[in-house]
Amino acid sequence: MANVQISNVVKRYGAVQVMHGVNVEIEDGEFVVLVGPSGCGKSTLLRMLAGLEPISGGTISIGGRVVNNVIPKDRDIAMVFQSYALYPHKTVFDNMGFPLKMAGRPKEEIETKVRKAAEILDLTKYLDRYPKALSGGQRQRVAMGRAIVRDPQVFLFDEPLSNLDAKLRVTMRLEIKELHQRLKTTIVYVTHDQIEAMTMADKIVVMRDGRVEQIGAPLDLYDQPQNLFVAGFIGSPSMNFLHGRVAVRDGRRLFVSDRGLELPLPASGAADGQGVTLGIRPEHIEIGAGGIPVRVAVLEPTGSETQIFARAEGGDLIDAVVRDRIAARPGDEIGFLIDPARMHLFDRDSGKRL
Repeated sequence: MANVQISNVVKRYGAVQVMHGVNVEIEDGEFVVLVGPSGCGKSTLLRMLAGLEPISGGTISIGGRVVNNVIPKDRDIAMVFQSYALYPHKTVFDNMGFPLKMAGRPKEEIETKVRKAAEILDLTKYLDRYPKALSGGQRQRVAMGRAIVRDPQVFLFDEPLSNLDAKLRVTMRLEIKELHQRLKTTIVYVTHDQIEAMTMADKIVVMRDGRVEQIGAPLDLYDQPQNLFVAGFIGSPSMNFLHGRVAVRDGRRLFVSDRGLELPLPASGAADGQGVTLGIRPEHIEIGAGGIPVRVAVLEPTGSETQIFARAEGGDLIDAVVRDRIAARPGDEIGFLIDPARMHLFDRDSGKRL
């Protein structure tokens, strides 16, 4: 196991700079997820950590050793890719043991480590099969087993679940998390799926356009997003955003949207008349008498919950998620209860949290 230190890392392709002084500190044994939209730089950062991409500036350290000029095989890391990258003509046993065979390890050691990894991943009964006889989830476990047998300091996962169906992704998330809890090895995991990030990570690194937007524990990012991008990216369904300004009337602080909707505001650093964006998560809205009058536009029942898209007077669209089944239909008027304590307020120009 080892800690990982990424300090002021820059990446350029010719005159084009794609990574802008990235700083990330990963503790020994920590499960860190790099998350962000396509093109944000998360896979490029992982490949630089693996040594598959040279860095243009800054330093990367693994276990206290600077590895900028260390070739991939000498970094003591193991990588699991989105594609399984299995040899179709080799059995599961031979696929898992291949890294050890190439390293010249004794047959007895290969046998022991492969069977131990197979036991951890519930692959023992498949060791004599070929990849074509395995399901997608089993093939991904074989790829993970090939990494485990190397006993690396750091595991790197590059969107390993993207090729799996929704149900199997849930199962594999659980298996990878349990694997981490057993091995207690440092893991750096890349995904564009914020649900994967929230459910698996000890710490999340949110990236955009080659920069780190925020680093923190999953619930810290959910409860205290530092800017509009993080607020909108973390959480499913996405946070509602209403654009407007702050107004102080008779000692009361109000949010007044551009379309005329008025909501009471909690205490904040926003000044009277300041342009702001108000955020409220759909799951923090309740239905009840005395709430904001809204007209139902679309209902999306999923069984366990119902998602409601409704328009307030003036046209602001607000999304709510409730656990109860409701009798309302499109066109009906209902009340949305919004607790001011659960509102998020951001500066409209900079997008920063107030």
